[in-house]
Amino acid sequence: MYFIVRVTSSQERITADILQNKIEKSTVPVYAIILAEGMRGYLILEAQDENAARELILDEPHVKGILPKPLSEEDLNRMMEVKKVAQEINVNDIIEFMSGPFKGYKAKVIKVEPTKEEITVELMDVAVPIPVTTKSSIARIIQKAEKV
Repeated sequence: MYFIVRVTSSQERITADILQNKIEKSTVPVYAIILAEGMRGYLILEAQDENAARELILDEPHVKGILPKPLSEEDLNRMMEVKKVAQEINVNDIIEFMSGPFKGYKAKVIKVEPTKEEITVELMDVAVPIPVTTKSSIARIIQKAEKV
């Protein structure tokens, strides 16, 4: 059975390490700790039953609680699926912001940082074009750059 454990946001890895050490030193029937990317503030435990999961997290730092309903394997697989295929934004593409302070604004991409998933753009339809660096996930391409 799988159980979702609430933990302090940004402390998931530390909490997982603490719980892993506790599992190795005890006989608690917990089989795995899953640290899912994109699930900030949560860990998933595979345990024999809810009592085993609760026993493991009892009095541990950064642990806030356990969600009462266990996950089925199908639910877990659905959660772990990669849902979004990243759009490939290139220099000179025209994008539109979908959220944030520039929502609705159009901009021209002047630099792409794929490792950080960031883009630097110049806003269009403004008096003075100022470069703005932002996450590429809040933008959508409205016009691809012409290939030379």
